[in-house]
Amino acid sequence: MSSGKLSKEEYQKQKDLDAARKAGTAPPELDEEGNEINPHIPQYIVKAPWYLDTGAPTLKHQRMPGQGQGVSKDQWYARGVRAGPAATKYRKGACANCGAMTHKQKDCLERPRKKGAKWTGDDIQADEVVQDVDLTFEAKRDRWNGYDPELHVQKMQEWELFEEQRKKIRAKKVDEELKQKAMEPEAKETLDEVDTSSDEDDDEYKYADKEEPSGAVRQTLRIREDTAKYLRNLDLNSAHYDPKTRSMRDNPYKGKDPADVDFAGDNFVRYTGEARSMTDTMVFAWQAGERGADVHLQANPSQAEFLYREYLKKKDQVHDKQKASILERYGGAEHLAKPPPELLQQTEEYVEYSRTGRVIKGVERAPARSKYAEDVFPQNHTSVWGSYWTDGQWGYACCHNTSYNSYCTGEAGKEAAAASSRMMLALAEGDGKAPKSLVDQHRERLEAEASSSSSKKKGKSSTATEDLVRKRKHVLGEGDVELSKSKLDEALERERKRQKGMGALPGPPGEDLSEEGLEAYRMLRKRTDDPMLNYKDSDV
Repeated sequence: MSSGKLSKEEYQKQKDLDAARKAGTAPPELDEEGNEINPHIPQYIVKAPWYLDTGAPTLKHQRMPGQGQGVSKDQWYARGVRAGPAATKYRKGACANCGAMTHKQKDCLERPRKKGAKWTGDDIQADEVVQDVDLTFEAKRDRWNGYDPELHVQKMQEWELFEEQRKKIRAKKVDEELKQKAMEPEAKETLDEVDTSSDEDDDEYKYADKEEPSGAVRQTLRIREDTAKYLRNLDLNSAHYDPKTRSMRDNPYKGKDPADVDFAGDNFVRYTGEARSMTDTMVFAWQAGERGADVHLQANPSQAEFLYREYLKKKDQVHDKQKASILERYGGAEHLAKPPPELLQQTEEYVEYSRTGRVIKGVERAPARSKYAEDVFPQNHTSVWGSYWTDGQWGYACCHNTSYNSYCTGEAGKEAAAASSRMMLALAEGDGKAPKSLVDQHRERLEAEASSSSSKKKGKSSTATEDLVRKRKHVLGEGDVELSKSKLDEALERERKRQKGMGALPGPPGEDLSEEGLEAYRMLRKRTDDPMLNYKDSDV
């Protein structure tokens, strides 16, 4: 590259050429030896200093002077090659053991002799070819440097011979198994059990590179587009998620059919597909082993599967034999026959419906019956339970009774229920007194009859006795009391004097306590337990 000063047009052309070389549209620059110079190398590396500049593009100034440029295949180390014929007598400075001039006795690779060639002069070995191969930095670290591809061709030929012999042995073994099975009585059934798989299937279990990941590794793998298990249901009371094993055993969608959801828990997968049959085979192997049979599911799974199929076949045969013996003894085989397919398929009956669902032509199909009992009338009722509704309770429409186990009372029950509702309504709208019971009503009726009969016999004396009884029954402060305003004012005045210590009783002296005196006492008494006793409003 010229170090002279460039004009503006030449500098612009040089920049465009460098950009085209970097884009690949222009051929790269060549050095003195015809090697291409990478256009992406920085300018400060490509440009040579002024004392090494030759005027041509080169990268020679970046290399160490006198460094080797590599070595060809012919110049590689000649391992095990001897240089010419061996000498006839021992030479001074040669190996004392074998007589070669290229190494000393301590570096000799020959078997140590009892007497070396230095003293006997016999069996002198030829000199080895010693090469001084000058390698570059990359050549010293190249693991394939000096490799001969013909060695790989020889290895492939040996492998092909080995594969041919293995196929022959495998074919011979299969033929022997077929001949052995053909001699047995159940030859046709057992021929299908012979393993006639190809060699490629056997190789899948032989080489580790073709094996699938183990169960633990496969369980941890997940497609990033899939929804994580812990995001299926964010409810804290949902299925438990184990972050260590990344497993969620229960169904996160409780209340839904597992067949309708994408993920129903890890336990659901364990009980679907061939998992159940595998579990049954395992249980059979355990039980057979306990009974003394030499069966092991992990050690010999083919044998365990074959024995389990034989067991199921014999079990079906025993069941069929028992069924045939029962039918032969008691009969009834005609009831076990399946109906003809014409009865199980669709019928030719034509039914036409209107837009409102009414049958226009044909016979309407009978409605499907519910699994619950229908048209049941317990306890002599004429209507079903739930045909009557009142005040948030179900009942019977025949007697308006809201007790499920009650006996039907008919129209009398309806009248009693109506009377009860009227009484409760009158109580709610009246003075709030509780209604009298039947016992109280009966007692009052007897007292009225007794009073009417005694009044006729005793006359006025009976009237005085009734007044005395009525006075004794009267209790102060109870019932409807009419107070006199004048007497109440007098009672209030006397109560104030009594509280000041000027009087003894709330009533007038020499008289019993009256209703006005009791009311005055209630109005003016001090309530020490009142929390608002000492309250004073500062705003007033």
